[in-house]
Amino acid sequence: MTAPLGLTLGDPSGIGPEITVAAWQAGVPPFVVIGCAATLQSAAGNLVEVIPVGAPDAAAEAFARGLPVLDRPCPAPVTAGRPDPANAPSVVDWIETGVELCRAGTVSALVTNPINKKVLQDGADFAHPGHTEFLAALTGAKRPIMLLTGPELRVVPVTIHIALADVPAALTETLLEETLRGTIDGLREDFGIDTPRVAVAGLNPHAGEGGKMGWEEERMIAPLLERLRAEGLALTGPLPADTMFHPAARAEYDVAVCMYHDQALVPIKTLSFDDGVNVTLGLPIIRTSPDHGTAYGIAGRGLARSNSLIAALREADRMVGARRG
Repeated sequence: MTAPLGLTLGDPSGIGPEITVAAWQAGVPPFVVIGCAATLQSAAGNLVEVIPVGAPDAAAEAFARGLPVLDRPCPAPVTAGRPDPANAPSVVDWIETGVELCRAGTVSALVTNPINKKVLQDGADFAHPGHTEFLAALTGAKRPIMLLTGPELRVVPVTIHIALADVPAALTETLLEETLRGTIDGLREDFGIDTPRVAVAGLNPHAGEGGKMGWEEERMIAPLLERLRAEGLALTGPLPADTMFHPAARAEYDVAVCMYHDQALVPIKTLSFDDGVNVTLGLPIIRTSPDHGTAYGIAGRGLARSNSLIAALREADRMVGARRG
């Protein structure tokens, strides 16, 4: 029997609890929640029964009747829309537990509801820029890669959670090469694409325009791509980012690799704001998450949309199948 997916609850004061309930109602692959049963039941009301289970292997049977949860209670009362740093250690524990279960094979993949880094820093001395980097530290992964995917586009940012002013110095040939190779390996392993077509953006406007607007393309990006193309990798670029994302351009590649966070995330969130999925490549486990934050402003008001979490659960299940072959 296939192990269920593992789903961490995320920040209990955010929209994680309510979109988790909505995802169960939508008919997704079986999952077990790692989080606070009382918080989940409060979000579910009379719509769904929350069923505490002792281990993930009990989740499949329970999932047919309600929401199975490995209960790890919050130490402080939870109020939707009002994050409490006192609950931060529990949020971190849920992620750590999810990784342990995934590595043990008792859950088949890990799906993570949104967290708030500032709350975790204030309440749990969280030392990581984000979820991706924390999961890399927990699993020993050397180069995690953030891939955002939706029905019309996949993107990878080479540099992620750093200031824009720091991007040129951080954008090294080694980092770009490792990101390109890791992205190609991930598309082969987790997406079943034998020869991934990769479009690579330039760093500067107009991809530097021959050095008039910056030299990174001429001196580093273009020579690297030429070397990798000589190995048979299907790479195009460096391309002007402002012409990479219209429909005809998107039809020519399987993934766009971009030089910095917003260069990648603006197009994917424009095209797939409600159903985009964050996938972490380069981990020894499968991990996906909805492509949005905690949304405190609408938490508990019945306004949150569960599309992205539903897509993340289905994508994780599909990736499990792809790895099994």
